[in-house]
Amino acid sequence: MTTTPALLETNSGDTARSARRPLRVVGVSGSLHAPSKTTTLVRAVLDEVAGRSAVETRLVEIAEIGPALAGALTRSALPAEVEDALRAIETADLLVVASPVYRASYTGLFKHLFDFVEQYALVGQPVLLAATGGGDRHALIIDHQLRPLFGFFQALTLPLGVYASAGDFEGAALREGPVRERVAQAVARALPLIEQSAQQRTSEYVSNW
Repeated sequence: MTTTPALLETNSGDTARSARRPLRVVGVSGSLHAPSKTTTLVRAVLDEVAGRSAVETRLVEIAEIGPALAGALTRSALPAEVEDALRAIETADLLVVASPVYRASYTGLFKHLFDFVEQYALVGQPVLLAATGGGDRHALIIDHQLRPLFGFFQALTLPLGVYASAGDFEGAALREGPVRERVAQAVARALPLIEQSAQQRTSEYVSNW
């Protein structure tokens, strides 16, 4: 977990300044394996956010919680570690979600995890979408699979996602070069929206219509 102190002007419109709590940033890797290229990509995004703003980061890995998650049919049947992960997801200021491409979509356990997320918990919550796959043609997963999923939750899916193919990795490590530039660009474009969203109260009308 990373925490960096920072100051931000209050919303009252006056010149008073108060300590701002760090942004809660939660990464979710849908990979079923460790080590994982997908988890490496999520970590790279989390590190980039932490290098630009005051944050507390947490990484939820399906490879770790999957065995405890897989057999549950209701949220009440989930073990404490999975419930804790869900609460972190639901209360984050920013979600960074990624999945490897599996049968033209995200992994089943990734979807199973989000099936337990409360329907209106992510309304207006910024979500940075990312994915990994064997070749560039799989990049469509971001707009054709991930974006509709979080659209259902009425989340704020950020304009730029990050896709990394096999050529962007050396083993399980992310290469320097274009993929790192894509990560930096996605975070730079996202931060103003993230910080503004963290200061807004969600409309009850929007969350329940």
